[in-house]
Amino acid sequence: MTTRRNFLAASTLLAAPLQLTLAQTSRTAAPDDARFVFVLLRGGMDGLAAVPALGDADFASARGALAQYASPPLPLADTPFALHPNLPTLHAMYQQRELAVIHATGLVYRERSHFDAQQVLESGGNKPYELATGWLGRALSVERERSGLALTTAVPLVLRGSERIDTWAPSALPEPAPDLLARLEFLYAGDSALRDALARAKGLRETGTMASDGPAPGRQVALTLARKAGEMLGAAGGPRIAVLEMGGWDTHANQMNPNGALSNHLRTLDAAIGALRESLGGAWKHSVVLVATEFGREVAVNGTMGSDHGSGGAAFVLGGAVAGRRVVADWPGLSKSQRFEGRDLRATTDLRAVMKGVLADHLRLTNSAIENTVLPGSAAVKKISLLS
Repeated sequence: MTTRRNFLAASTLLAAPLQLTLAQTSRTAAPDDARFVFVLLRGGMDGLAAVPALGDADFASARGALAQYASPPLPLADTPFALHPNLPTLHAMYQQRELAVIHATGLVYRERSHFDAQQVLESGGNKPYELATGWLGRALSVERERSGLALTTAVPLVLRGSERIDTWAPSALPEPAPDLLARLEFLYAGDSALRDALARAKGLRETGTMASDGPAPGRQVALTLARKAGEMLGAAGGPRIAVLEMGGWDTHANQMNPNGALSNHLRTLDAAIGALRESLGGAWKHSVVLVATEFGREVAVNGTMGSDHGSGGAAFVLGGAVAGRRVVADWPGLSKSQRFEGRDLRATTDLRAVMKGVLADHLRLTNSAIENTVLPGSAAVKKISLLS
């Protein structure tokens, strides 16, 4: 049944020049609350390109053309690894002990379907479609005081399972007329929930306008979303968990082109992380960011100078609350006999071990809640602790 209140709420969202839904939280969050951001790289980032294992004797021969960078990779001190040259911000964070790299990591899922792998990554399950909600959504349903933020027009699977979710994304809808806003303010004056929602929508509109110049459109959108995530998580009464998405990591061709898709996406990721750090301000010291993808790529170059779907890859854990300047890896090696099915970097670290560390040490969920509700079926996975 459509009530007057529901209709007016929908009218507000349609009139505003952005897509926005607002969750109701049970308390006013404190400025020093733990913040967590999950950055999902859709398409399968090549972990060996982003974090080359230069110290592995088989790296250059195993990767062939994929080991040839336009400029030298950035060494990670005291490790056999480096970062792609387009990740200088992450490299600086590593030097400042704010970044830990997880390598040879992946899911229990070992097939090569984007859709199935993303479903497992977001749901936190052991196999595709075993779970219909997301691990962060279930974490919010257990914790029940924090709220979440999706920087998309729709709530992604990873956040489903909780009612306390906001969404925010830029929109191309025209500006609402001042007279319309004045009428809505008058109509909402007696309803605190709608009045506050409209006020928040107006505030977000004023700071969410897209620039007409500057970086390329895709990069500009990513920077806008990262800044908005930081601003909202940094606010005293704002959400404390956010999800950002970046697509386009499926690099089957011309992967090492210095102006190609992978190079540009890594530049964008690096800039977005920098924007997130800056916009969080003082809240950065209470923040953890997990950057992960659904699977890695095959070790060897393919016939179109790219890489095909694989399994093991790399993830990043960064933030002011992270004990960084380290690479966590049970390194399996890159010779053909050491690869999974003779093709992939073998995943020796379950990504859920990193999730468990964040959930337990940073968000303070109990072990029982994590293993029974948030990440069911993970009892055998030992958490990795990465907090300072």
